[in-house]
Amino acid sequence: MILTDTHTHLYSEEFEADRDEMMQRAINAGVSRFFVPAIDASCTQAMYDLEAHYPAHVFLMAGLHPCYVKENFEEELAHVELQLKQRKFVAIGEIGIDLFWDKSTLEIQKVAFRRQIQLAKQYQLPIVIHCRDSFDEIFDVLEAEKGVDLRGIFHCFTGTFEHAQQALSYNMKLGIGGVVTFKNGKIDQFINQIPIEELVLETDSPYLAPVPFRGKRNESGHILLVAKKLSELYQIPIEEIAKITTSTAKSVFGI
Repeated sequence: MILTDTHTHLYSEEFEADRDEMMQRAINAGVSRFFVPAIDASCTQAMYDLEAHYPAHVFLMAGLHPCYVKENFEEELAHVELQLKQRKFVAIGEIGIDLFWDKSTLEIQKVAFRRQIQLAKQYQLPIVIHCRDSFDEIFDVLEAEKGVDLRGIFHCFTGTFEHAQQALSYNMKLGIGGVVTFKNGKIDQFINQIPIEELVLETDSPYLAPVPFRGKRNESGHILLVAKKLSELYQIPIEEIAKITTSTAKSVFGI
């Protein structure tokens, strides 16, 4: 059984003490590909080091996370553009809009989101969207940018069934992680109404660990628990969940 973690922050300081052991646990659990999103310029070298250490398993994205869109965002976007000119990436991410932490930066978050979507189109890459308390704002941007050249993943999808349908209409897949195992996560109430082919698996590790590890450090090997929950909800074997979601991830990222 081959599993794919489409969103994991492997360079996080929370893995400093046991990163190799954590990676080996995940590989032993069947996770063969780890897709690593960017945050800002400060994580670039750590991402490159990860890729060099695990060349058969780690795939990198380029991008500026919405929570890091600050006064220097033009400088950060220039860094993203420079990286794209210098080497290959599998996606632009994670990008989007976050209104949970700071609503005051909404306008420049929108600018950064649009600019990075346009970079994705220029380089024919998918986008990986961070959306927190901002579905309306995200959809407004996607509506303006929609087209055959727009595709990607709604990372850590936590919206309603209606949000899911609208996201799919923009040629997005839904990234499903630990939240599907939470009692108050709500997406477990409707997710099986979405074709399984529209989903990919993710952990967002070290964040959002699934039950029974909720509140603790997450790691890529825990993706098995996400697949198990989806197997229960869809009433199909976990091996089929792994096969379909890995196939979808391959299609999105072109791997």
